[in-house]
Amino acid sequence: MTRTPLPKTFFVANTMEIFERLAWYGFFTLSSLYMTSPSQQGGLGFSDQERGLLQGMIPFFLYLFPVVTGALADRYGYRKMFLLSFAIMCPSYFILGQVDSFAGFFIAFMGVALGAACFKPVVTGTVARTTDDTNRGLGFGIFYMMVNIGGFLGPFIAGYVRAISWDWVFIMSSFWIAVNFIPALLFYKEPTDQDAQKGKPLKAVFADIQEVLGNVRFALLFFGTLIILMSYGAKWLSGQTTLMVYFVWFLGHYLWNLKGQTDLSAPWYKQKITVGNKPFVIYLLILSGFWMVYQQIFITLPIYIRDFVDTSDLIAMLASYPNLLSFLAPVDISSLQTELTRLAGNLMNHDITAQAAYFELVHYKVMVPVSELSLGLNAIAADPSQAQVYANAWSGQYRQINPEYLIGLNFLSIVVLQLFVSRVAEKFQALPVLVAGTVIIAFGTALGGIAHGAIMGGVMVLTSILVFSIGEMVASPKSQEYVASFAPHDKKAMFMGYYFVSSAIGFLLAGPLSGYLYSEVAKEAQRPDLMWYIIGALGLITALGLVLFHKFGVMNAPDNKPVASEAEVA
Repeated sequence: MTRTPLPKTFFVANTMEIFERLAWYGFFTLSSLYMTSPSQQGGLGFSDQERGLLQGMIPFFLYLFPVVTGALADRYGYRKMFLLSFAIMCPSYFILGQVDSFAGFFIAFMGVALGAACFKPVVTGTVARTTDDTNRGLGFGIFYMMVNIGGFLGPFIAGYVRAISWDWVFIMSSFWIAVNFIPALLFYKEPTDQDAQKGKPLKAVFADIQEVLGNVRFALLFFGTLIILMSYGAKWLSGQTTLMVYFVWFLGHYLWNLKGQTDLSAPWYKQKITVGNKPFVIYLLILSGFWMVYQQIFITLPIYIRDFVDTSDLIAMLASYPNLLSFLAPVDISSLQTELTRLAGNLMNHDITAQAAYFELVHYKVMVPVSELSLGLNAIAADPSQAQVYANAWSGQYRQINPEYLIGLNFLSIVVLQLFVSRVAEKFQALPVLVAGTVIIAFGTALGGIAHGAIMGGVMVLTSILVFSIGEMVASPKSQEYVASFAPHDKKAMFMGYYFVSSAIGFLLAGPLSGYLYSEVAKEAQRPDLMWYIIGALGLITALGLVLFHKFGVMNAPDNKPVASEAEVA
C-alpha cells in the first residue's frame, strides 16, 4: 500500500512540539533536583513527600484537562487553542522560578499544567487528522521522535544554565514557549472541519464525553478514590484513617446509588453510576500502570543517581576530555568548601549525623563514602583551614556527573532509533507490541537497582536507561496509535484527550509512589535497589493486565464496530 505524503501542517505541529518539550523537559527533568535541593543551593528544600505530591497532583490535572480541552479544540478550532496554551504557559514557567513557598510553586505549576493541557490534545489531534491508515504508524513515530528531540536538548540546555542560576532554567522554558507563537500565527493551517462542528452546542460535546468515559457520578467516585490513595502516599492520612475514609466513601456512594436513576438526562446527582465505553475505560485504567512506572525515570531516577549511584567510572572515562568533563560534571570548589565547614560544625555539635551529612553533600556533585566523610569532617572541625584541602581532594576523587545529562540518553536513543523501531513495530497489532514494550520497561527499571553499589555504577545506570528507552520506543507510540485508529474523524482531538486520562491517573499514582518509596525504602530502609525492583514488578503486573485485556476484552468504538483488527497499520 502506497503511503500518503505527510502535509505541511503535520510538520509545523511537530516543530511546535519540539519547543514545547524543550520547555517542559528542561524544567521537569530537573524538578526533583530543584525541589529537594537546599535553599543555599538555590533550590526549594522540599521533602520527598512534598515533591511526590507536587509531581503527582499537578501533572494529574495536566493530563486530565485534555478530556475537556480536546473537545473544545474540536469545537472552536486548533489554532485558537494553541495560542491560548502559549499565553498561559509562557508567564507560568517564568513565575515558577520566582516563588519559593509550597503554595506559590503549586499555583504556578498549575498554570503550566493548564497551558500544557490546552496544547497536548491539539498537537496529537493534528497528527491524527493529518495522517491516515497508510502513514499513521510512521506519523506517530515521527511525532514521538520530535518529542524526544526536545526532551534531549531541554535538560542539556537547562543543566548548563542552572550552573549560572536556577532562575535561568525557568527563563529558558518561558522563552521556548514564546518562540511557538511564530509558527502558530504564521504557518499553522487549521486541520479541523469547521463546517462539521459549526453550530454544535457545547452541551453535545460534553454528552460525547459522558457517552465514552462515563457520567459525573463515575468520575467523582473514581477520582475521589485515587485522591484518597494519593493522600495516603503523601502521608496526609495514616493507614488506619485511609481504610476508614474508604469505607465511608464507598458506603456513601453505594447508598447514593440505590436512589439513583438510569436516565442520563436527569441531573447528574440523581443518576446512577454509569460507565461509558467499558472496554475503552478498562484499557485506560490498565495503561495508567504503564505511565506510573514510566514517569519514575523523570521524577525518581535523577535524585536516585544524585544520592546513590557512583558515576566515578564515567568520570574516569572522560578524564582525557577536560572541557567535556567540566561541562558534564561541574563542581564549585568555593561552595563545596563553605558547605564542608558548615557540616563539620554541625557534626561536632551533634546536630547532624555523618549519614545525613552525606545526603547534604551530594547536592554539591561529590559522593564521599560515609566513613571517610566522617573522618574528614572531624578533621575540618578541629582545623577549619583543612576545608579547602578536603574540598580540592574530594572534588577530584569523588566528583559526579549531573543526573540530567545521564537521563538525556533516554531522549537521544529515541531520536536515533525511533523511526527504525516504528517501522518494525507497525507490522504488528498495537496491543501485543504495547505488552512487549511494557515488559522491556519493567526490566530496564529493575536494572536501575543494580547500579547502587556496583563498581561500574555509571555504566550500569546508562544500560538501565537504554533498555528502558527501547521499551518506551516500542510501547508509547503504539498506545497512542491504538486510540487514533478507532477515534471518529471529527472527534480525533477529543479521543486523544481521553487517552491522556491514563497518563493523568499514572501521574497521580507515580508522584506519591516515588515520594513514599524514596523516603521509606531507599533512604529509611537503605534499600534503593529494592525500590526499583518494586517499581519493575508493578510494570510486569501492568503487562499482565494488558495480556488479559487483549485476550478477554472486546474493544469497540462508539458505533459498536470492532476495532481490534484496525489497530494494525499498513
